[in-house]
Amino acid sequence: MEQPLAILADLASAAHSRIQRDFATLDPIVGVSRNMRSSGIPADLMTIDCLQSGKRIILILHDEQPGVLSYQFTLREADSAGAFALMPLAELTAQTLYQWISGYFLTHPDHPNPAAGGWA
Repeated sequence: MEQPLAILADLASAAHSRIQRDFATLDPIVGVSRNMRSSGIPADLMTIDCLQSGKRIILILHDEQPGVLSYQFTLREADSAGAFALMPLAELTAQTLYQWISGYFLTHPDHPNPAAGGWA
């Protein structure tokens, strides 16, 4: 069985490649961090950032919630506020990430949370 972080990284890579192909002006930065573990939090973190808009998508895989992805749409310069949305990791696709990235970073510049807006 493939590790959850590897699954997430593969999906993000596929979505990122397609975003770069479809949107010449958008180059999201995808980062993976295991620093939460060194702070005693059993979780892995992925961020997808848009330097142009200052927006960020946070994705977290918690060991205590196997098979569940926590995610939030926020700003790079702001502390994460509010609850994270949850979804089964098995339901996440590269297409979903593509829609989140393109929708949040480009289509809805003033929309704080696409999950709440129903366009994801």
